[in-house]
Amino acid sequence: MTTIRLPYPVSANRYWRNMRGRTIRSAEANAYRSAVAGIASKASIRPLVGFVELGIAYHPKTTKKGAASRVRLDLDNCIKVVLDALNSVAYADDKQVIKLRAEIGQPIDGGGLTVTICEAVQS
Repeated sequence: MTTIRLPYPVSANRYWRNMRGRTIRSAEANAYRSAVAGIASKASIRPLVGFVELGIAYHPKTTKKGAASRVRLDLDNCIKVVLDALNSVAYADDKQVIKLRAEIGQPIDGGGLTVTICEAVQS
């Protein structure tokens, strides 16, 4: 099992763009994917071959007073962004993810994600 801390995710509304009838990743999405790949590389994460389990804790940004910001991403949109960003980084394809646990964690400065990755045990 490996745990990594990722930066605050891009909003799913800004992640994808339509150009000439095709859906593509935005420049902001590509930058986020690159940041995730760099963090994973430093943590010596290699794509798993078999089925994968993920745990995602989404940490909202804190306000100047140290409280959780009321403005935050929807958890389900956060999941979509993380699954895509970890494609070819933690697994070859997000179809390998067979178990997923997601939750809202404690707020932190700048927000972010804590992601746990492990091989799934098939029964």
